[in-house]
Parts: sequence; C-alpha cells; structure tokens
Amino acid sequence: MVATPVLRVLRLSKTFPGQRALVDVDIDVEPGEVRALVGQNGCGKSTLIKILAGFHEPDAGSQVTVVDRPLAFGDPTSSDAAGLRFVHQDLGLVATLDTVDNLALGHGYETGRLGLIRWRQERAGARSAVRDLGYDFDISRPVGALAASERTAVAVARALSRHATPPRVLVLDEPTANLPAAEAQRLFALVRSVRDAGVAVIFVSHHLDEVFGLCDTVSVLRDGALVTTRPTAGLDEADLVELMIGRKLAQYDVPPAEAAHQGEVALDVRTLETTALRGVDLTVHSGEVVGVAGLTGSGREELALALFGGCPRAGVVAVAGKAVPQLRPDLAMRSGMGLVPAERHANAAFLDADLQENVVVASPTAFSRRGLLRRGSERSDVARWLDRLNVAPAGAERAMSTLSGGNQQKVVLARWLRREPRVLVLDEPTQGVDIGAKAEIHALVDRAAADGAAVVVVSTDHDELARLCGRVLVLAGGRVVDELHRADLHADRITAAAVGHTLRSAS
Repeated sequence: MVATPVLRVLRLSKTFPGQRALVDVDIDVEPGEVRALVGQNGCGKSTLIKILAGFHEPDAGSQVTVVDRPLAFGDPTSSDAAGLRFVHQDLGLVATLDTVDNLALGHGYETGRLGLIRWRQERAGARSAVRDLGYDFDISRPVGALAASERTAVAVARALSRHATPPRVLVLDEPTANLPAAEAQRLFALVRSVRDAGVAVIFVSHHLDEVFGLCDTVSVLRDGALVTTRPTAGLDEADLVELMIGRKLAQYDVPPAEAAHQGEVALDVRTLETTALRGVDLTVHSGEVVGVAGLTGSGREELALALFGGCPRAGVVAVAGKAVPQLRPDLAMRSGMGLVPAERHANAAFLDADLQENVVVASPTAFSRRGLLRRGSERSDVARWLDRLNVAPAGAERAMSTLSGGNQQKVVLARWLRREPRVLVLDEPTQGVDIGAKAEIHALVDRAAADGAAVVVVSTDHDELARLCGRVLVLAGGRVVDELHRADLHADRITAAAVGHTLRSAS
C-alpha cells in the first residue's frame, strides 16, 4: 500500500525578471521519509524552499498540498500552520540568549495568571525538547557558547516546538556546512530521531556522502527543472554527479594544462590557516585572474576575509614580496590590496551615505593638502569614476540606497579601482545583481587585470569563474584539492571537481 504524501508539489514554477528559476517541478514526500534535495548552485533549490516557507509566490498554476490541504502561497504563517518547519543555514538564533529564550522566538512564552511567564515550565520544556533530540547541555548558557551541533539542535527543537499544528515536514538547508565531522554525526542521529517520529525531512546538502549515508531518496534539480527522484539505494556518487551536471564526471578528469603567467608575483600565500582553512598555498601574478571554488563548508567562505586581514589566521600573506600581518586590514590596504566582500549591505555599502562618501571611504585623504580637503577635486574624481563604471543613475550626491544592487556593487568596485590596487580580492562579485550589471562587472575585472592588478575571484558561480579566470583552485575540507587551467576550464568541469573530489582521491 502506497503511503499518502505528506507534501505534494505539482507543476511548481517561478519566474523572476529575465530568469525562470523553477519549471514545472513535481515532488512527493512521504511521512517519515528523509529526502535529499541536490543540484548545482542556481539550480532552484533555494527558490523552492522559499516558496514552501511563504517568502516567494510561485507562478500561476503551481500547486502545493500538505496532507491533502492546499498551501496558501506568500504567507509564512500559513506554511507554519500547515506543519512546514525550516532550519536555515544561519540557524536564526540569538547568540546572547539562552536556549529557553531562543525557543520562544516567534512563538512566545507560556504565561499564567496576570500574564506572567511560567519560567519553571519553560525551562522544563526546553530541557525536554533538547533531550528528545538526544542532547543534554546546560540550557541556561547563551547559545553562542554552545557547540555547533548543540546550536543546530536548538534550532531544530525550535522548529519542532509547540505550534497550533504539529510538525509534518522539516526542511534542513545545508545543516552541516559549519559542523566538524564528529558533530555532523550527532546531527544525523538527530535527523533519524525526527524521521522515526513520523516527520518527513527534506535535507539540502552538497555533500554526497551525507546524501547516501542519511537519505532514503534523492531529488535532483538542474536549471530549475526536476531531473529525477530516485532511491539512494542502487545509486552511486558518479551517477548522482552525472545527474546533477548532465555529463559524466570522467569527461572532466583530464590533466590540467600549464598556465602562462603575465607578470611578477603580486600575491604569495603560504600555509594559510584559519578555523576553516588547512594550509592553503596561493600565488597570483600581476595581470592574472585566479578563481577559488568550493562547496559550502569547504573553507571558500573564509578565504577572502583571511587574505585581507579580517579574521585570525596563521601562515604568510605577502604582497609584492612584503608580508602583511594578520588582523591588519589597514596594512593590507597600504600594501596595495583591496577587498570587495560577499555581503555587500553588511560589510561594504554605506546605504545612508551618498555615492561620493562610498567611493572615497577607502582613501579619504587622496585630495587633501595641508590637512584641508579639496572638495571640488574630489567630487570631479568621483564623478569620473562613476561615469567610467557606468553607474546609473549618476550623481555623486545621490544616496547609495537609491541604486540597484548591480550599481551599488559598481560603486564598491570604484572605491578600490581608483586606488590602482596591486591585488584585488573579489568575494561573490556578482551575487544578487542582474545579468546586465553582471556583464559590466566582468568587463571591469578584465580591465583591472589588463591594468596589471592580480585578481582573486572567490565565487559559487562556476560560469563566472570559467568566464573570468585563467586558473581556478578548488577547495574541500579547507585544502586545495584541484587546480584547473584555461584549457579545461568550464562551469561543469569546476562543479565536477568540487562535487567529485572524493571519487578522484579514492581512485
């Protein structure tokens, strides 16, 4: 007898301006099933999850039912009421609050007469919630002081905690991205306990060993469409990689060609160590564009910040032969390094300031003489750079917040290009920008390299790396596991190296 699906997705489509992110996706998930959802970056996984969570509304004709009841789209409260629960990669916890307070976020506290919180019951409920998941830690400690797997347990416990409707589907989005192997195993035990309670689990992961070790079935998305849903039994990693990228992994397993370097060594990195990186070596010549790829948790996320001095590191980072101390972005800038970080709004763009202030912030004294700022000269220089980078709408006095994401990114690039950097580090340089702005930013990267800058591009967009770079280093487990050169550099080859490195190392 076939079980009734707890979640049924029918003809799910989503169109954004200039992009069809999902195309007629059909997925059924049964109670107590652990379903993997896999695919390359940009395949549509995040869009599907955001539709289920009520963040996006799909195209007309799409249907989602939970226990045979239609899901109201575009309403997070309806998703919650239907029994859909989500644990996102960043967990959404408040580090300074304890477990009791974090469990109450979004749902409130149990209160008694006069509206007073029943703290004894709240603490007892929190202890019970984490113990039901196989954990036993001090719930009075701030969650920021807990182990990574314990923080994940708090997020899962909150997702499964008291609601008007019991949990029916738990969606885990890259839950092991920042977990050490031992703590990941504890998480897997947690997932199995949730499954054994009859809750369906959708497990999103780039790590194929987790897919085969934990999941009953796997759904593969490629270019917004569902390729297949199959049991993991009888499927091997090579087959799954082929389904994800559309070709056999062996087609990309060819010896890399030698790369020709254009100038002197501008950036020399030796045995770089951080919390996620394990002895990375990197050499970039003037005029060269080198890419860095890797799955979530590979160490890719820390590399750009570590090079610039934004996080503790060991090893040597040298610009033009001179070592730059750790935790000194000011000295990195003085040596000739510039950084465009991944999270533009959080770490790069001053949204309430005008464009002139955003451009000159990295070199505020460039147009000063004897302590006095020559505002006219500075304004003319900024206007020239905004025009050169085709920032629209123009106007140095315009607020940064009034620009599109692509134009904001061009302003951040102008900040560094006007300094004529020896080394330019770009972390996800076109994330969240439209296709036109993306092409313009790529042209700016080309021009920076042609002008002699050594450029490092860290990106999850493998088409972008293939377009820009002469070499691409692939990270896994904090180490460089592959190096691809221009002769065999294309998006699928990079994906195959990132996803399939375990196959090559085992052969």
